Amino acid sequence: MPAFEFRQAAILPARPRPIVSIGLGGIVHDAHYPAYRLAGFDVVGGFDINGERAAMMADKFDIPRLYGSLSEAIQGAPADAVFDIAVPGGAIADILREIPAGRAALIQKPMGEDLAEARGILDICRERELLAAINFQLRFAPFVIAARDMIEQGLLGELYDVEFRVQCNTPWHLWPFLFPLPRCEILYHSIHYVDLIRSFCGNPQSVYARTISHPSAPDLRGGARSMIIMDYGENPRVNVMTNHSHAYGGEKHQSYVKFEGSNGAIQIRAGLNMNYPDGVPDRFEYILPGEGGAPGWQTLDIKGSWFPEAFIGTMASLMRYADGETASLPTSVEDAILTMATVEAAYASSQQGGTPLPQV
Repeated sequence: MPAFEFRQAAILPARPRPIVSIGLGGIVHDAHYPAYRLAGFDVVGGFDINGERAAMMADKFDIPRLYGSLSEAIQGAPADAVFDIAVPGGAIADILREIPAGRAALIQKPMGEDLAEARGILDICRERELLAAINFQLRFAPFVIAARDMIEQGLLGELYDVEFRVQCNTPWHLWPFLFPLPRCEILYHSIHYVDLIRSFCGNPQSVYARTISHPSAPDLRGGARSMIIMDYGENPRVNVMTNHSHAYGGEKHQSYVKFEGSNGAIQIRAGLNMNYPDGVPDRFEYILPGEGGAPGWQTLDIKGSWFPEAFIGTMASLMRYADGETASLPTSVEDAILTMATVEAAYASSQQGGTPLPQV
């Protein structure tokens, strides 16, 4: 049987726009800038409230200009620049209010700290007619692009089952800003999986969820383990299960997404979560016993990973949309707020608790 070939890379803009960074933290260092180098996107300037941090980033990534303030960054940006905003969710709205009307902005997730803030961000973007997207970059990981291509070709048939499973030992100390927040695991981690599921399955009818802390991370107020069921009726069955406190060696670490359909299945190991930030190799496996396919599991060679390649896709899609190359902006604020609404439903379900046992 001939090997299948599927699209794995995002479509790049014909004329990449210059990028001005607002916020130069760890995610920019680990993913944004390496991705932009791979894609040939030019970062023309950057600003961070930590001057030492900004200087280090400028030196390492050859940023030609550092701005001394937010207003200087906004005023000094080229007219066609994309503002690459990578700050905690609670700081997004104030920055967007300063950006001139009609400009393009890619905003690091989440879209605020809760749904109320997300609504405020959406209102600002509408009022100022900003071309704004949220950086839900997992949609553009090469292994996700390949899976979407397979599913859209109908090779899996009707989608019956989608499952995310993460069991690892996450180094939360890398993100000290998370510790005082009342919401952590779902809002800053599992939100990726919630958003990706929505991109394949649409909005769920309802959500059942529970997010809890772990004794090994008592200072992490916003939870380190979560269980989320996204209810789509009979099909597909969808759940997200995460445990970030499995501290018993890497042998039993897990990080996978599974798509199971009437004619086949895909299971992908997203190795980044395992031994983060170094990760382990991804693995893309699929089985297509129907329609004359090979009966056993096959392996698809995937070029690139979640970090940094997925970050090419979110920026590329915004640039292409801003220049009229495409009418679609997959992670627009108009779509992203529905991911935030799903997350809000998960937190509401977690607070309400389950059904007590009836008396016997």
